[in-house]
Amino acid sequence: MHPQAPAGDASAHHTTTTERGSFAMARCTCGWLGPARRSRERARTDAALHISAFDSAH
Repeated sequence: MHPQAPAGDASAHHTTTTERGSFAMARCTCGWLGPARRSRERARTDAALHISAFDSAH
């Protein structure tokens, strides 16, 4: 797993990226699960977008 540092309140959301075969996906402690991606960088971007969406909503 590769943790991603959340911007803002770290206790609310903490994302990680995991790999399964040739796919990577982002997950969050809130239960959100990003789509499987062949690009690790895209999975990390999905996680960052999830965190920023949460931050902008609060």
